Amino acid sequence: MLEQRIQQHFIDSADLKYQAAQALSLPIASAVQAMLACVTSGGKVLACGCGPSVTDAQMFAALCVTGFERDRPELAALALTAQGGLLGSLPVSGGGGNAQHYLARQVRALGQAGDLLVVLSVTGNDPCALEAVEAAHERDMMAVVLSGRTGGALAGRMRETDVLICVPHDRGARVREVHALVLHCLCDGVDAQLLGEQEMPL
Repeated sequence: MLEQRIQQHFIDSADLKYQAAQALSLPIASAVQAMLACVTSGGKVLACGCGPSVTDAQMFAALCVTGFERDRPELAALALTAQGGLLGSLPVSGGGGNAQHYLARQVRALGQAGDLLVVLSVTGNDPCALEAVEAAHERDMMAVVLSGRTGGALAGRMRETDVLICVPHDRGARVREVHALVLHCLCDGVDAQLLGEQEMPL
């Protein structure tokens, strides 16, 4: 019984990825172009996630800096912090400074025009993600948003120049699995544009 349940996870994940491949390839390609334009013009990528997606944002920033599957010069990327000293130092009242602003504050502190913000939010309704996108727009930055379903409230905050990548599923675990694949596609796409096409490694 347990083995069947485990196998069903693999089947459901594979089915969703197969179904989403065609629908998501265009927005992912647009995100690759946005990322390429950013890094080749001297900008940097700021990545952030909400909840369990925090680690995906950290992994993505690390791959930008260290390389994906090919050796290449480092790309300027940084994962915004979601814990530790920054959160502990935020005032709990007064001046609008509470814990939901922690990502927006970092975007305002670190972001500049021409930079790119990559946001991961399964529901698209996380207040910290919404504020981060608003802060990016204040800094004349583009946003690439990875979400689930129809993008939630984040979909309504997107500008024409932003990119919204919505995984068509309601289950958070499935959405995060596809998000990880999307981030790999972004890294590989940028490498292919910078270094040229090559055969996919087995």
